[in-house]
Amino acid sequence: MKPRPFTYLRPDTVAEAAEALSEWKEAARVMAGGQTLIAMLNLRLVDCEAIVDISRVPELSAITRTKTHLEIGAAVTQNRVLSRPELAQEVPLLAKALPWVGHFQTRNKGTVCGSIAHADPSSELPLSLALLGGEVVLRSTRGTRVLKAAEFQRGLLSTAREPDELVTAVRFPLGAKGEGTGFREVARRHGDFAIVSLAARARADAIDLGIGGVADRPAVRTIPRADLSRLDDIVDALAAELGGFEDIHATARYRRDLVRRLARPVIDEALSCSA
Repeated sequence: MKPRPFTYLRPDTVAEAAEALSEWKEAARVMAGGQTLIAMLNLRLVDCEAIVDISRVPELSAITRTKTHLEIGAAVTQNRVLSRPELAQEVPLLAKALPWVGHFQTRNKGTVCGSIAHADPSSELPLSLALLGGEVVLRSTRGTRVLKAAEFQRGLLSTAREPDELVTAVRFPLGAKGEGTGFREVARRHGDFAIVSLAARARADAIDLGIGGVADRPAVRTIPRADLSRLDDIVDALAAELGGFEDIHATARYRRDLVRRLARPVIDEALSCSA
């Protein structure tokens, strides 16, 4: 199939992109890599009157490291971040999760911000951002606002982005000294959409456990280190709380069972990487 006719807009600046979204609002879709959007348009799963292509906006192509975080612009591809030599030291969890995102070919076009803006509950990057407590930067003609990951993703393919807003960057907190991270995922094939994915961060006094693919958005729970002796009971209760959903890939029961089976290995990995 082919998409319905639409107006193609390619702004040269963030201000021009914001103006276009201010004019078209709900009738427009933003495209950076297009790996998900084009397929959905072709299948008529989504419709739009205009596409705002931000892939060549210079302002959105930067990767900036500050004292507290790594800021990734909306036009930065996943492979560009993954090939960054310092990534494993800057944001260790991101270095572990990115190889699971799609395939090499799709990562050449797919963007980090695009994956987070799409808000698929089984996607690795929204899970990583949620676990680390990262931020999403939004821009419109009305100004700029910054939302925490937990505020941004509201549900299945649903975010707090307003129709006239553009995601300009995401911010991943830098790894702290002594912290360790772990990542595990089950999919039909490596690179396919995850059935369930888990991420963990070991801190001095607690473990942060993130779960994707079970609820309508990534779930993050903090487990005090003193409670690790009861880990199986804690994870069992958490899996039951999340419930899970049914689709052609897995039952809710299978998803809950994967959470129970993957939690200990991913936490052990995080602990082994911590000082």
